[in-house]
Amino acid sequence: MNRARLIVMNAALGPLDYRVPQGMQVEPGSVVVAPLGPRQMLGVVWEPERLPTEEVGDNRLRNLLHVYDIPPIAAPLRRLVEWTADYYLSPIAAVLRMALPSSGALEGARAITEYRATGRVPERLTPQRAQALERIGGRQGLVSELAIIGGVSDGVIRGLVKAGAIETVEVRIDDPFPEPDPEYDPPALDETQADAAGELRAAVDAGAFAPWLLDGVTGSGKTEVYFEAIAEAIRRDKQALVLLPEIALTEPFLKRFAARFGCDPVAWHSGLRQSQRRRAWRAIASGEARVTVGARSALFLPYRDLGLIVVDEAHEASFKQEDGVQYHARDVAVMRAKLEEIPVVLASATPAIETRHMVEIGTYRELKLPARYGGARLPDMAALDLLRKPPERGRWLAPKLVAALAENLASGEQSLLFLNRRGYAPLTLCRRCGYRFQCPNCTAWMVEHRFTRRLACHHCGHMMPAPEACPECREEDALVACGPGVERIADEVAALFPEARAAIVTSDTIWSPAKAAEFVARMEAPHDQSDAIDIVIGTQLVTKGYHFPNLTLVGVVDADLGLAGGDLRAAERTFQQIQQVSGRAGRGDKHGRVLVQTHDPSAPVLQALVAGDAEGFYAAETEARRAAAMPPFGRLAAIIVSSESQAEANEVARMIGRSAPAHDNMAVFGPAPAPLAMLRGRHRFRLLVHAARNLPVQDIIRDWLGALRWKNSTRVSVDVDPYSFL
Repeated sequence: MNRARLIVMNAALGPLDYRVPQGMQVEPGSVVVAPLGPRQMLGVVWEPERLPTEEVGDNRLRNLLHVYDIPPIAAPLRRLVEWTADYYLSPIAAVLRMALPSSGALEGARAITEYRATGRVPERLTPQRAQALERIGGRQGLVSELAIIGGVSDGVIRGLVKAGAIETVEVRIDDPFPEPDPEYDPPALDETQADAAGELRAAVDAGAFAPWLLDGVTGSGKTEVYFEAIAEAIRRDKQALVLLPEIALTEPFLKRFAARFGCDPVAWHSGLRQSQRRRAWRAIASGEARVTVGARSALFLPYRDLGLIVVDEAHEASFKQEDGVQYHARDVAVMRAKLEEIPVVLASATPAIETRHMVEIGTYRELKLPARYGGARLPDMAALDLLRKPPERGRWLAPKLVAALAENLASGEQSLLFLNRRGYAPLTLCRRCGYRFQCPNCTAWMVEHRFTRRLACHHCGHMMPAPEACPECREEDALVACGPGVERIADEVAALFPEARAAIVTSDTIWSPAKAAEFVARMEAPHDQSDAIDIVIGTQLVTKGYHFPNLTLVGVVDADLGLAGGDLRAAERTFQQIQQVSGRAGRGDKHGRVLVQTHDPSAPVLQALVAGDAEGFYAAETEARRAAAMPPFGRLAAIIVSSESQAEANEVARMIGRSAPAHDNMAVFGPAPAPLAMLRGRHRFRLLVHAARNLPVQDIIRDWLGALRWKNSTRVSVDVDPYSFL
């Protein structure tokens, strides 16, 4: 090749041509450095025929500067990048960026310097230094990473280094990872599990595209079954990838994996230090990393010889990326498996309607695990009608749930209270003048966090101290917290059961795998140990993945919360969430029970939950979707217009609406102000495209928007197959 077509890591630019200097060898997939104006940019060589662009004469081309000595990005991953960019209407460079880390990971083996606390207290201990040391604890990382953890500037960290409170540590980024042993500790599977595991092993052996749904009730041993498929991939010298929806689930998974295979897998998630990310990326690209477990971004890494993909908790909405490239990792995982010609396993106790539909039409094969492992029974479930028997005034837990908690405490068993709302209260207002605390950057109420004495916006992160007086009328002691969050439920538990050891589990308290491991250790501690836990109060973070044999009672504080609003998937998501949290009860020898508080026990979703009629619920929901031609029987795409100027955003949205193309079997609704009409200081308007399944919606939207022009200060994004309607 004497010229090369590149995708450079700048989403605003299209493909660019460069000259290949004499003596430099490149091929499609080669990772290179190229000049761009006065800068140097990372880029990937691409097939010219797949990225047509204006031809440029050889005399106008600039030379490539450097080619990295790493394996080229393989053709299947290049095709996945193209497909994702095309399907989700995103710049190809934005998708490719997820496959490549910073250039530091592309260099050869080397050591880097990190920092950690020594335990010594400096003579000059300012409030900032004290805060940094407290938050850093036993963690280590680069100066910039410790500054973020400590909530201080880089200068504070460097000052602590000079004072001897933080020391340097040399870290090699190419130390090899231990290799998992497929024969280390094989499980004793029952007949149903063994049959399912045999099917998945055969699929790995066949080395062909095969999408599977592993549908098993909570506690049925789905993880042990797909572990056998992973073991087969290891035996075949193939790599395996396991996607998890939450970083907090990584630590419990690592523990189970190590018990089965004798070592940890390679982890990939946002909680890794830069040195850990570099080491993991190089091991994945070289093929040394045999099993990778990670969040959705792990899907785009350059595996050298991938043989199996597993998407655990495949129904989870958190697999949908809501900013940047708005892809759904479950669907992209299936596409990567197709392009790599390997099996993919979607594991779930409550599969999404879209996945169930693919089974019905024969695209996916289904493996069912209908019973819990070892003879454990599913918990009994009952609805508590809050209208007939409400909680005491000023409280949120119904008398029957309080009595059940008392019984569990007396018997030394653990309980879980589930409320999918962080903080103390979702709204604070003044009882004198009615003033409500609203985020200055978003159309959202500020949520009170009483433990940190802050009001916080859960959309943009804006925080302010909790005031003593109303900022409108200046009245003191007039501010009232409205509604419950998990902190308020924890206060109620402390008042009812002062002797109980309670723990709050939310993304505010479990922000890293280490914190998740600490929580698991306390849950598994003997009952007579001082730091053991009696009652967990948690959000959706505790609805999946955890196995606590002594947890026998689950109380759902507000089952109606997820049913509010016009979300297409509201009922399905509520069913999945309550079914999943119910699955935490009675997973050992002791039988479990679930009490669901609701103001409307006659709601179809709650009746189906109490009756244990999952099939009936899904059949009714599927038929309703079919009648309305909603996914999976129709297509949706959202067009979101945002600007700091409300008038400008409105004008562009109306222009887009006026120019909407007329197509049979396609309707365009809007524009209208988004439910979250302002986010991070930008005014937002939405249009919703509803189309027949067989209509090429992406091509229509691409041509439609491509013919329009608007100011750079206005952003227009497209969310294909939206999961959020805010």
